Amino acid sequence: MAAPTAAESTTATVPSYTALSDIYSGSLLKHGARFQSLVEAFIAAYGSKPSFIVRAPGRVNIIGEHIDYCGFPVFPMAIVPDFLIAVRATSERRIRLANTNPKYPPYEFSCEPGTRVTINNAPHDWVNYFKCGYKGAVDAIDCARPEGMQCLMDGSVPSSAGLSSSSAFVCCAALATMKVNGRLLSKRDVVATAVASERYIGTNGGGMDQTTSIMSQSQSAVFIEFDPKLEITPVKFPSTTPPIAFVIANTLVVSDKAVTAPVCYNLRVVETRIGALILAKHLGIADRPACKDVDPLTFKIVMDEYFAGSENASSVDSVQTWIDRLSAMLTAADQAFGAHPTGYTREEMATALDMSPADLGAKVHEDLFPVRADRFQLLQRAQHAFSEALRVVRFRQICESGDARTDYFSALGDLMNQSQDSCRDLFECSCAEIDELCAIARNAGSFGSRLTGAGWGGCTVHLVPQDKVDEFMVIIREQFYAKHVPGMDEEALSDALFVTTPGNGAAFYTFE
Repeated sequence: MAAPTAAESTTATVPSYTALSDIYSGSLLKHGARFQSLVEAFIAAYGSKPSFIVRAPGRVNIIGEHIDYCGFPVFPMAIVPDFLIAVRATSERRIRLANTNPKYPPYEFSCEPGTRVTINNAPHDWVNYFKCGYKGAVDAIDCARPEGMQCLMDGSVPSSAGLSSSSAFVCCAALATMKVNGRLLSKRDVVATAVASERYIGTNGGGMDQTTSIMSQSQSAVFIEFDPKLEITPVKFPSTTPPIAFVIANTLVVSDKAVTAPVCYNLRVVETRIGALILAKHLGIADRPACKDVDPLTFKIVMDEYFAGSENASSVDSVQTWIDRLSAMLTAADQAFGAHPTGYTREEMATALDMSPADLGAKVHEDLFPVRADRFQLLQRAQHAFSEALRVVRFRQICESGDARTDYFSALGDLMNQSQDSCRDLFECSCAEIDELCAIARNAGSFGSRLTGAGWGGCTVHLVPQDKVDEFMVIIREQFYAKHVPGMDEEALSDALFVTTPGNGAAFYTFE
């Protein structure tokens, strides 16, 4: 069967399969045993077999960190570790939740018509992520009388590791709710629902994680564009000898972006949002409808409006257009923010925008996503956003070049290394353990090593020749894990350090 086009991939619904071979590639023994174990656990918990299992994968972002919410394209791929929910509809007006991991206790809530689903972020509870997806789905399909559900969750994506376990969970919950209530939306609409839903948890995300989990295709990464509308382009990695492999290594530093949001993730979002407002004013376009009447204003919108009416991108090389425009924006950012190299106070930002600090806080929705900072580093965040977008465009260009003379390992690896340097120095979302692990990895044979996900801990990704993977992983075990987590058992090591290939997006598994 031919792979769907990018347009078909966004307008189609999430597929349903009866064979695991349609979901996973390679050996199916481990996956089959896991699905069977989930079914047996469901029967033990609820007394009967589930009607279906919904699956949504985690993701690894190869390059393009923290720029989805700036409106710029990113370059992730789905991974094999995923989230599963076994589901059965019931006549009772209750949503019953259980988890195969005993650390997460059972929970239930009412779904009587008119009942308001509340999400309390104060206790960081696992059920909040299900509630996010459930509430978003019920609203999206305008379901006045939602069906009862029995659900059993099982996740193999490490939590708080930068591999998007939370988004996979939210996507699964939304899809399960839609299917039980008889209305499946298009993949594009599922993504929009999941993105909006996850914000109930207090994280002001951009959409990369949910798009990758829902829309990925096996054997391809995805080049995701968000503005002016969501577009995905499957991109295969270059054919090389030896083949390219990606190794994921977890620092085991836990960084829960929902918990640390006010001083980490959400703070970076606010810095880029205010940066876009000030940059638009600096460029003299703040009063144009495209900038004035949009919420939120992003760096991508500012760039597009600044170049509106210039030479049509379709008449010239599109990659060169990206390069020229992003390079110009880097210069403009230096001019707009260069007088504040050590950052802005709230008062200084408000003055630059001719508004009060309170009005500025309202403008960037701090009532919903509060942040804490003495100084806001607008120059550095803008420099990262525009330069990282340049790296994403160049990364895709290299993957699709088909030039046999290209040293793909060095060309792609250099961009990944530059991305890590920018994340560390300009966006300040790395940490000592990430820096150490990347340095060890490069000395061990990785051509490109960088953090993946929100950062401040979690996972790293490394571009390694396939024939060097085993040797590489031995060195990482000896020089990083033996030092930081002595006595770590083999199962834990396998979960922390593994090779991954581009996997399929979300799917339903139904029983024949």
